Amino acid sequence: MANFFIDRPIFAWVLAILLCLTGALAIFSLPVEHIPIWRRPTYVYRELSGSVGANAGKYRNPGY
Repeated sequence: MANFFIDRPIFAWVLAILLCLTGALAIFSLPVEHIPIWRRPTYVYRELSGSVGANAGKYRNPGY
């Protein structure tokens, strides 16, 4: 099979260009329902101190 395209480089180029054009047309004819929605990633921060409802002042001035 490879020898067929090696012996006929013009045919190989034409076939490759036609396949690329067919793929480009297929992308633009794809319905919108099949394209996934892209959303920015969201980050969830959780408190590492272990205290629920603690503020920065509680840890900055512990009041020893």
